Amino acid sequence: MSNESKFDFSEEEQKNQIDKDKAVEEKKDAVKKDAQGLFTSVSIFLSELLDFRDDTDRDATLDAIKADIPFKGATAWILICSIFVASIGLNADSTAVVIGAMLISPLMGPILGIGLSIAINDIDTLKKSLINLATMIVLSLLTAFLFFKFFPTGDFPAPEILARTKPDVRDVLIAFFGGAALIIARTKKGTIASVIFGVAIATALMPPLCAAGYGLAHNWEFFVGAMYLFTINTIFIALATFLVLKVLRFPMLKYANSKKRKRIAQFASLVAILVMAPAIWTFVNFIKQSGLEGDYKNFMKTEVESNNELWLQNDIPHWEDKEIILYFNGEITDATVADLNNEIKNYEKIKDFNLVIKGNKNRSIDKISEAYDRAIRDLDQKDLIITGLQKQVEQLETSITNLNKQIESKNTLGTVSFTKLSRDAKVRFSELEFFGYAKMLESKDFINIDTVTVANVKWKVSLKDSVLLARESALQKWLKEELKVDTVFVRRN
Repeated sequence: MSNESKFDFSEEEQKNQIDKDKAVEEKKDAVKKDAQGLFTSVSIFLSELLDFRDDTDRDATLDAIKADIPFKGATAWILICSIFVASIGLNADSTAVVIGAMLISPLMGPILGIGLSIAINDIDTLKKSLINLATMIVLSLLTAFLFFKFFPTGDFPAPEILARTKPDVRDVLIAFFGGAALIIARTKKGTIASVIFGVAIATALMPPLCAAGYGLAHNWEFFVGAMYLFTINTIFIALATFLVLKVLRFPMLKYANSKKRKRIAQFASLVAILVMAPAIWTFVNFIKQSGLEGDYKNFMKTEVESNNELWLQNDIPHWEDKEIILYFNGEITDATVADLNNEIKNYEKIKDFNLVIKGNKNRSIDKISEAYDRAIRDLDQKDLIITGLQKQVEQLETSITNLNKQIESKNTLGTVSFTKLSRDAKVRFSELEFFGYAKMLESKDFINIDTVTVANVKWKVSLKDSVLLARESALQKWLKEELKVDTVFVRRN
């Protein structure tokens, strides 16, 4: 067989190969069409699932939001009552009571009004919303301030109050998504009441104002933190309202005067920018701060606190200076310092921070143990000295008692104990401030000598003369009976 015919294919084999290639291409095309159809079906399903524009009742939404903006009469009293309820709940650390206050609070109306007015270019509604919101805030702060100022709150604020003074990125997300859920529920035909109640609880507008009132009464730092949280909630609820209404394409308010319409549109755009700018800044700042704190906590837990040989006292990180200071009450080796400096570079957010390690080389573990033993010995010696002094005091008290008994036994004035007599006199005559008695020799003719009993007393200055005479007469009679003598002279000092 020649080389030319060795690799020749028959026409039938070539035809089979062409048919196979064609079948493969047809299968590929079928798979592509099936994939496109599946993608189209999934897209249609998701669109029908998530599209809420068909359920929107624009007129009812506008009327409902505008109706909740005014603040007077019953609404004002409802706000005052809800502030009192929330303040009591915060003071008592009762979550259930705080939730109840959230449900009855009317604060949400003006905030939705701000978002609505900016979205539809309604300057009149914006003015009403801002004025009513400002009035509500002032009244709420005043009510909470009066409650916490005159109602006992204890030495330390309740945890429910502290929880409202340090907002973080989670509060931003809660306010935004809660506000979005609220306005979506508001725009739906047949408003979902349970959603509105849930948003009122989740966004928690009322407790920060009450915590701010506590801060006004007791601590300005708490006031600033609580008002910051309230501002975050307000801005992001209004921002969510604005965005949702824009997505739903609510019609812009038309004005007959084109210049006025343009001017109002520019003003509304400016307000929208002013509202959104701090919101975006706050969100970005919270994200950045949360990342820093997260990496810092992980670094401390993993690299420092997990090492039992390191006895540390960490300072609050200097975020602006990018500095972390660690105090170690013991000797820190150069290897440990180098290891910590290397490990901090593995944490993305704080890898550029300067790690300042301050160890006390004069207080190694051995020296701390020696100082502890020395302190124990000193305490034992002091205990022995105190015990000896106590025994000496007891001995002196016994000696004084014996001397008093000897003096009284040698007293020729009678057998009555002066100590007992003076105590009984004070019990019977509480106005006495001084009491003493003695036997005195006297002579009227300078020949005959008589022995008389004399009592020296001092009464309270507030007693009147008539009362003094009565008290002295009673004292004289009582002394005759106690001393068993016929005559007792009472003299005032």
